[in-house]
Amino acid sequence: MFTIYNNGSVGFRSTADNLYNLKNVDESSESRFKPDDEIMNDLSNKKKNSQNSDESLNAYKEIANMDLSEPVYQVKDIMTKDVMCIDSQSTIQEAYTLLKENKISQIPILSFGRKILGLINKKIILNLLMDDIENTKEILNRKLEDIFLPEIITTDPISDIRRVAKVMIDFKLDAIPIVDEDDILLGIVSKTDILKAVSHLPKLQLWS
Repeated sequence: MFTIYNNGSVGFRSTADNLYNLKNVDESSESRFKPDDEIMNDLSNKKKNSQNSDESLNAYKEIANMDLSEPVYQVKDIMTKDVMCIDSQSTIQEAYTLLKENKISQIPILSFGRKILGLINKKIILNLLMDDIENTKEILNRKLEDIFLPEIITTDPISDIRRVAKVMIDFKLDAIPIVDEDDILLGIVSKTDILKAVSHLPKLQLWS
């Protein structure tokens, strides 16, 4: 399941297939593996019954043309849980300082209760400054909650790693936040996390 947020408001929440239909993005490559998000959600709902869970998992693998002996890896298995983030009450200057000092590309912005509001990076900050070059000091002192942030795509912790990796490639995302059903940030998955998963999980093949 994938969600699009516009400054903290949910603008879309559905499967990856519907995400592609919404955004009109051509998939970068055809693959035999085309996970169905609805099946994955169904799996999570049946975890209390191990027999039903096993049956659903095997059905999912058959639809995805997977070897029945091959495990299904979810993003919760590889996501970075200790995420550096910033409060929406902080200023643009504080966000820039955090990005620079920690040498990171982007930071999730959280509102009250750790709910995701958006992501901020140096490019966004630079664009804000260039739009009003004569008032840079005033802009840097603005609170993050007061600026318009680009929409972000997130996913839930039980999404299949393969589907998430494909969405990241097709939508040119460096990272994707992981949130629960209450929009609370649980972690983040970056390109580096995907590469580590491929190298450390021998049975994980992204485009099998």
